[in-house]
Amino acid sequence: MKFKFDANQDYQLRAIEAVTRLFEGGRFASSFLDFKWGGLPAVPNRLEISEEFLLDNLKKVQQANGIPVDSELKYIEEEIQTANGLQVVRFPNFSLEMETGTGKTYVYLRTLLELNKQYGFLKFIIVVPSIAIREGVLKTLKVTEQHFRELYHNQPYRYYEYQSENLSQVRQFSLSNQLEIMVMTIDSFNKASNIINQATDRLQGETPIYLIQATRPVLILDEPQNMETEIARAALAQLNPLLALRYSATHRNPYNLIYRLTPAQAYREGLVKRIEVASVIEENNYNHVFIRLEEISVKKSQIRAKIRVFKQKKNGTVKEETVTVKPGDNLKDKTGRQEYEMFVVEEINPRNDTIVFSNGVELKKGEAQGDNREAIFRAQISYTIEQHFRLQRRLRDRGIKVLSLFFIDKVDNYLSPDGIIRRLFVEEFNRLKQKYKEWEDVNPDAVQGSYFSRYKNEKDIEKDKEAIELIMRDKERLLSFDEPTCFIFSHSALREGWDNPNVFIICTLNQTASNIRKRQEIGRGLRLAVNQEGERVRDEEVNILTVVANESYKDYVSKLQTEYLEEYGPGDVPPPPPNARKKGIARLRKEYMLTPEFRELWDRIKHKTRYSVKIDTEQLIEDCVKELDEAVIRSPEIVIQKAQVDMMDDTNIRAIYVGGTAVEDLSGRYSLPNIVELIKDETNLTRSTVLEILKRTKQREAVFKNPHEFATTVIRIIKEKLADHLVNGIQYTKIEDCYLVELFQDIEKNQQYLIPAEKSIYDHVVCDSDVERQFVEGLESRKDVKLYVKLPSWFKVPTPVGEYNPDWAIVVEEANQFGEVINKLYLVRETKGTSNRNELAPQERRKVDCGEKHFKALGVNYKVVTGIEDLLP
Repeated sequence: MKFKFDANQDYQLRAIEAVTRLFEGGRFASSFLDFKWGGLPAVPNRLEISEEFLLDNLKKVQQANGIPVDSELKYIEEEIQTANGLQVVRFPNFSLEMETGTGKTYVYLRTLLELNKQYGFLKFIIVVPSIAIREGVLKTLKVTEQHFRELYHNQPYRYYEYQSENLSQVRQFSLSNQLEIMVMTIDSFNKASNIINQATDRLQGETPIYLIQATRPVLILDEPQNMETEIARAALAQLNPLLALRYSATHRNPYNLIYRLTPAQAYREGLVKRIEVASVIEENNYNHVFIRLEEISVKKSQIRAKIRVFKQKKNGTVKEETVTVKPGDNLKDKTGRQEYEMFVVEEINPRNDTIVFSNGVELKKGEAQGDNREAIFRAQISYTIEQHFRLQRRLRDRGIKVLSLFFIDKVDNYLSPDGIIRRLFVEEFNRLKQKYKEWEDVNPDAVQGSYFSRYKNEKDIEKDKEAIELIMRDKERLLSFDEPTCFIFSHSALREGWDNPNVFIICTLNQTASNIRKRQEIGRGLRLAVNQEGERVRDEEVNILTVVANESYKDYVSKLQTEYLEEYGPGDVPPPPPNARKKGIARLRKEYMLTPEFRELWDRIKHKTRYSVKIDTEQLIEDCVKELDEAVIRSPEIVIQKAQVDMMDDTNIRAIYVGGTAVEDLSGRYSLPNIVELIKDETNLTRSTVLEILKRTKQREAVFKNPHEFATTVIRIIKEKLADHLVNGIQYTKIEDCYLVELFQDIEKNQQYLIPAEKSIYDHVVCDSDVERQFVEGLESRKDVKLYVKLPSWFKVPTPVGEYNPDWAIVVEEANQFGEVINKLYLVRETKGTSNRNELAPQERRKVDCGEKHFKALGVNYKVVTGIEDLLP
């Protein structure tokens, strides 16, 4: 298997552009050897743009991406040790927020290639907080190498992991005049004792960190929220970076935020798996003493604990409730139940989060007394295994291997010879495999793999090298049907930095309350699935992540929603995950498909089309010229850099950089590149069309003032206008190929999305929104509606901006004033929250416009509606 990558995903291109546009107006930095930093030879990065322009660009990028505009650049400033002694350095930081599973690593790797291409940056250091993330980055560098070389015309670049025993890499990084990418963990340089911070004979007495400082590297910080301590900030400054780009789904300090892809946006755009939760909890059993320590608090020298117990109500019923206790309290009095008489609170210890009772029972936070832990674990494991078997049976023919991930908080529960989790897994696997012939001969030991946080350093990794190699470094083999491992057991080590596109089930086997955030748990399986060819599968019926939790569905969802609210406020929270245990089936009514109404409807809409694009070149030119005339093309400036000159002797002179600012306008001083060819190559317009745009614009003089900014502005405007014109000028032609009626099948879905239906070809209709739900209710209530179908996900219309799946196909009878049927209408309708297409997102609007033209070619009436009242033409 080889992973395949899509170079044209709009949301990723926007993230890349958010960075590259920061430096618009700056010159391409040519590479040459200098000795400015402590007299050390290096080929450094250079930022050929003033702080004033950088701030101006930041504001424009933030405004374009709908992000609150910052009034200033956010710097990290620290005093660092250099080859010339102590010096104060500072560097700007820019943050990009991308939901887990949407290709964050791919984005920043491609971004650094773009920065090299557009501005000449050469030296990049990717800093990560853990070994797991480091391995993930190195793996992505490896699997994207061919893709990037094709995309960037074999642009040479080197990438490698920093290794303290191979310091020649550091000298290569410093002196190379080509693109260098070094991957480092923060722990490799955040202590004085690190080899990188010590002079060494292996570099002729030089200190490795000083060589890196001389390069002014661009830092890529992966999961920077784990590098926010004072020690970490000082360590980052010690690298003397030119700037830092910070990538995370959960920033603690966003600095200058320039791009945001929230969980809700990723969810709505189908960029990640949908989530469902399967709860395994104990209910209706109050026949024993149950106590669980929830929380310990200290207020005004008073220590209190909140515990869950079975409490008897005044009407005699028993409910699980939370009560607050202090030392000396008898749980008999708190619960009203004689069974708790021996439980007197003896000690509450906030330091180690424990509570001790007079009968010797001691509980840690999250731990419980009296619950059926083994039974709950067994049920969770059993459900996970069977769900895995069923899902693999359904997806195997599509070439998709299913992985299930178990999260464990006590490693010995799995690794020890008598570990409860390993024992229960083997027992349940052997029991359930008898029901599935394809698993009958499989040994449970062959399908398990594990990675735990006790592997904290390289020596520990060597102890279980084969498992680490498979889980952390060889995703392709793990996703192959030839590799039997498909159930992975792990601890918090896989919390960040590792994910796998084919994790479909996450089972949380926590014996105590988990302090791992829900977003971190589900993040391991959010990425869209891939098949055996390495191709991404974009089918919402496939891309569902099931979380098997040992807490109530409501509690799990409540905690997940709280995390989203804490991060984003109330305005951008994705819908709560459905209860995975409440499945339903929308059954196909085959007899409805034999009716004349359906056969006529299907004959009208089943045909596929081929499209061609006819662009009104004159109108495209006018639109581009109009926007270009209103654009601001800034003057280039010269940045005078101030340095102290230190003449050590007659032949040895060194310069120490002090600062700089833009002081002189350089308009008109640059030789003019072949602007026409540049714009033509980037936009695929003809030379004559490009020339006509340049001839008509009032900005012609700007090309001499600032050729680079002029060209990038023209290219951006043309691309935006061209996308609209492609859709406006599209023409569809009906072809013989068509969708077969045999593709209709029963649909399994969560019950909350299924609406009973009488007039549909299914006995239930899948509704994903309130707009759709209300529309179905309207269809069912109208007498003139005879039959309708929610068009399935495989019914797609090709467009230049991606495939489009229309909503509804409907048969309506028209009657005269006497109630006599005079005509039948065969309609296709798209339900949206607004009928004003200008209020839709640009890509959504373009797809709808293409859909309308597709159905026009088939002779079918198409319309965007907000409700049933808009049904008729």
